[in-house]
Amino acid sequence: MARNTDSNREFISTAQAARQLGLSLGAVQQMVESGALAGWKTAGGHRRIRQDSVDALLARSQQGSAPVRQRNEGSKLRVVVVEDDSLLQTLYRETFASWPIEIELCVLDHGLDALVELGRQPPDLLIADLRMPGLDGFEMIRRLRENPVASETAIVVVSALTADEIEAEGGLPEDVTVYRKPVPFHQLQGYMQALVAQHKRIR
Repeated sequence: MARNTDSNREFISTAQAARQLGLSLGAVQQMVESGALAGWKTAGGHRRIRQDSVDALLARSQQGSAPVRQRNEGSKLRVVVVEDDSLLQTLYRETFASWPIEIELCVLDHGLDALVELGRQPPDLLIADLRMPGLDGFEMIRRLRENPVASETAIVVVSALTADEIEAEGGLPEDVTVYRKPVPFHQLQGYMQALVAQHKRIR
């Protein structure tokens, strides 16, 4: 359906924005509250979201994600890290680079960017925080697990949240491994070495 470009139709409903972004209503509401999407509430309490804000977010995700890369079959472990803290991003890059594991690393700071990247080429391993602006880790992981293309991606969560706090947010899929912050790099290294060994056996 062609979009009505009349100035009075520049705002869309939460449901329309959710369909365009491929997200749940709750995720879109959260993105409006955090300022990731521009919108306002009617007198009746309904959200109206700027269409150009949705368009800009989609464009940023498509342009900001890492380019599609061809993986060296049987050699590199493809890892995507989703973490909005720039210091932790640097720590992940430098620590992984020092390990005797061949890693193809992509670091992103937004859950929506990660969904776009993971939809293009699912990694072997996703390492994610849970508390992030806009689309949080809970929603990102739920959406990922709904995508059969990424069904074999291993998921590790590294979060400051306690087990009770995670359960209060609806919990995580049973196959997700959870570590508490600060980042336990020694345990992560062992986990990733086990993944590499598993892939070698499969191949």
